[in-house]
Amino acid sequence: MVHLKTAEEIQIMRESASILAKTHGEVARLIKPGVKTRTLDKKAEEFIRDNEGIPSFLNYNGFPASLCISVNETVVHGFPGEYELKETDIVTIDCGVKFKGYHSDAAYTYPLEGVRSEVLDLLNRTYDSLYKGIEQAKAGNRIGDVSNAIQSYVEQFGYGVVRELVGHGVGKSLHEDPEVPNYGKRGKGPKIVPGMVFAIEPMINMGTKQVVQERDGWTIRTSDRKPSAHFEHTVAIHEDRTEVLTTHEDIEKNYSYKWRSKSR
Repeated sequence: MVHLKTAEEIQIMRESASILAKTHGEVARLIKPGVKTRTLDKKAEEFIRDNEGIPSFLNYNGFPASLCISVNETVVHGFPGEYELKETDIVTIDCGVKFKGYHSDAAYTYPLEGVRSEVLDLLNRTYDSLYKGIEQAKAGNRIGDVSNAIQSYVEQFGYGVVRELVGHGVGKSLHEDPEVPNYGKRGKGPKIVPGMVFAIEPMINMGTKQVVQERDGWTIRTSDRKPSAHFEHTVAIHEDRTEVLTTHEDIEKNYSYKWRSKSR
């Protein structure tokens, strides 16, 4: 069942998304070679709580951290820990905030400065695919229009679109209906109507679309161990427009490596 949001609920979700954006911005300041991933997680939890939010991911079905931190071939759900970032890494930071009972959700994949140009291409194209999907997320369209826009864009470059993990509705629960796959057919799936709020999150692999789950029961990586990129926004559907509740502006302002201009 899709839970449509009132204007008042969407306003609370804007506030949640604002805390989330600022949290991402604070984490962005710290990302550099030699930093342990648990340091990033600690910063995120402290900042969220200092701003009267609750980390959405912490203890969610037993997940042990406030951030999912996924490095290189890890697609999603990586655990923060003692791993120290290297200059050739890419690292995805996925975070959620609960504020006044409502969640927001956003993710961003960072390249460190030693990343190869073809990996930067993957990141740039995955980032672009997110906005291709958002363009189709409007009242009167169907979820399949969003899904197909993402899939058709990235597959022309030979990338693999992950099937097992999808975007999702967001609200009082972190994961609600509808599911928002990153693959599908135009004109198919649930109709998009005003009041829907959902996360669009392309997870795109440099190689095969196939993934495996590690023994920890959470971490998902590419089966061929090639890099994977992941970007995510939470969007709200209005009658006359689509509102992107989350933003990457704080990330792009605070992260020292201005990588978006570095791709071929």
